[in-house]
Amino acid sequence: MVLPGEQARLYRPRPELLPAAHVPSLPHYQRLYQRSVEEPHGERGRAGPARRGGGCPGPPGAARGAVGSPPRTPAWEVRRGCPSCRHECYVPHPRFPHPRFPFLAFPIPVSRSRAPAPVAFAEFWGDIAKEFYWKRQHTGPFLKYNFDVTKGKIFIEWMKGATTNICYNLLDRNVNEKKLGDKVAFYWEGNEPGDSTKITYRELLHKVCQFANVLRSQGVKKGDRVSIYLPMILELVVAMLACARIGALHSVVFAGFSADSLCERILDCGCSLLITADAFYRGDKLVNLKHIADEAIQKCKDRGSSLKKCIVVKHLGREEITVDGTCSKSPPLKRLCQDVQEKKTESSQRLHPKAPWNPDVDAWWHELMSGASTECEPEWCDAEDELFILYTSGSTGKPKGVLHTVGGYMIFAATSFKYVFDYQPEDVYWCTADIGWITGHSYLTYGPLANGATSVLFEGVPTYPDVGRMWSIIDKYKVTKFYTAPTAIRLLMKYGEEPVKKHSRKSLKVLGTVGEPINPEAWLWYYSVVGEERCPIVDTFWQTETTFPFFGVVPAILSESGEELEGEAEGYLVFKQPWPGIMRTLYGKHQQFETVYFKKFPGYYVTGDGCRRDKDGYYWITGRIDDMLNVSGHLLSTAEVESALLEHAAVAEAAVVSHPHPLKGECLYCFVTLREGHEFTKNLTDELKKQVREKIGPIATPDYIQYAPSLPKTRSGKITRRILRKIAKNDQDLGDISTLADPGIIKHLFNSRCDTKQ
Repeated sequence: MVLPGEQARLYRPRPELLPAAHVPSLPHYQRLYQRSVEEPHGERGRAGPARRGGGCPGPPGAARGAVGSPPRTPAWEVRRGCPSCRHECYVPHPRFPHPRFPFLAFPIPVSRSRAPAPVAFAEFWGDIAKEFYWKRQHTGPFLKYNFDVTKGKIFIEWMKGATTNICYNLLDRNVNEKKLGDKVAFYWEGNEPGDSTKITYRELLHKVCQFANVLRSQGVKKGDRVSIYLPMILELVVAMLACARIGALHSVVFAGFSADSLCERILDCGCSLLITADAFYRGDKLVNLKHIADEAIQKCKDRGSSLKKCIVVKHLGREEITVDGTCSKSPPLKRLCQDVQEKKTESSQRLHPKAPWNPDVDAWWHELMSGASTECEPEWCDAEDELFILYTSGSTGKPKGVLHTVGGYMIFAATSFKYVFDYQPEDVYWCTADIGWITGHSYLTYGPLANGATSVLFEGVPTYPDVGRMWSIIDKYKVTKFYTAPTAIRLLMKYGEEPVKKHSRKSLKVLGTVGEPINPEAWLWYYSVVGEERCPIVDTFWQTETTFPFFGVVPAILSESGEELEGEAEGYLVFKQPWPGIMRTLYGKHQQFETVYFKKFPGYYVTGDGCRRDKDGYYWITGRIDDMLNVSGHLLSTAEVESALLEHAAVAEAAVVSHPHPLKGECLYCFVTLREGHEFTKNLTDELKKQVREKIGPIATPDYIQYAPSLPKTRSGKITRRILRKIAKNDQDLGDISTLADPGIIKHLFNSRCDTKQ
């Protein structure tokens, strides 16, 4: 993870893996940071012994062997600049299992001294902003904000008054100024092996301009909202950037969501236009996207929606398209799909007789594009103009429309991508996240394109047509930076090492993990098997609306009473000041935004996460605050118990929730999914309870362990623990379950729940 003052630091097992001067601008930013904080030994700028561990060990050669000999660097150590002597010193690897919390994925080392001074903070981001094009510079304060609800309305303004266009910065400048027009922007890999294509920056610019002109011809203007309901195809990126080019807000809806979920999102932000596709395959499963979209449109119409137009990409029928050569480089048609213009299913007829094609509403993407110009003047937007709305996955309740703005999001996504992944011009980067999530927005679309990167865009799933698909893609495109989720890692672990080792993976330099805490077994498998103990593992921590840490992002830990805790502490994770990429509000619900994130502790942004800071000043995310439980007066992290369960060879996944107890107040109710070849028996239950007791202590012994063939998850892979809490209590009032990937598992879990009658 990128840390304040160490913007280019990478966790790496051996220093020779990456060029010594991989980020030339790093010393400048280090100096800025050092000027803005008090050194650990007190006086700013004066060398002296470091506070930790008896002082600085000196340069690598002196510390670890004769000068000139290669340093011996264990896998659990990293190199970083020492603030005292400016040597590269050796410190424990922050991602390696921690003595108390070895399972948590997001340790955050930060200085224990005061926060960066506003002047240096503004200077840092001001220097970053100079790397982008601004048609007009900001006229007021560089940063203006209020985090205290008692002092008025919550607001955040970065570079207000400055005007730019994010699409212009991502495409026009890369093509015209940086001469990257012929560089591949995306390799597209379809669901079927062999279905592939690529697009250069120049081709992408032309298609974005064409579709921006199409949107304008449909009456879309600056400030309008456009819903995008597409699979992982190039048109998804084109549609997003076309919206950004004309100043319209895009709202990307994951293509696995139901008609109800799509309808709710369209209504909430008042979209006037929907972009979808005929259909797509996800593994062996056909998803008839147009029929789902038709159902959602009908539901919206019944509720008074202003949506008037639906543009449809002919994805499975691409070979039929011959208009103007627009799709001449499209992948071959591997499977036939029913013609959405002529054939009607019984369900679609019942829902809306005119489905599946309504000429008053529907229009083909390729027909609209055929006559559109490849030139389009961008709409110049204020830095604080709205860029996009992205709805949370619903793991904590009803989805909320998170709003990001143009200027701050642009510089933060670009900069965090550049330094977290140590981006180099020759890299081929692959983020497996769906663009429907914030990771896909930031680290598959906006961040990589802002840096002129080449990325892989993958339509399929990790296990189709076989469990080695991901590793074959890495070899095919010589991927150097690979970014995936712990859920995918644990899934592939179940099939052993052989499918991985059948492929070379020699191109890999950096691995990443994102989206949830990663247990040590998965981390070590990822590091040793996938990365062959030669690739560092980095991560980014996101709520849909939050990422950290980075320069000027100042965390703190608060007690239940709101007292800011010093030294070793455990409590609420909060932030004391905004960063450029922070969310600005919840769309149309600013009062809820203030209540959820700022009301509990005025003056702080409250993430909802629990956190522990250790004696060395490292921050460890312990999970959502609502995932903490109090057993007989002892505060326990459900994630800690889950990690203990996952260490058992039979357990593939685990989720722990609280359950009322007449004596303890709360007790632990556990759900476990087993690996192939294991049976859920009383002996296994006893073994799991014993393991938790030995790993954590008797107080953490689970009262109930239930077998779960699978867990209720959102389509982003997040376990919905609020639903598991309902199941544990036998409470049938589940609320919104439209965001679940497989709602059918709920009935099974209710039927097989443990007997909790006391």
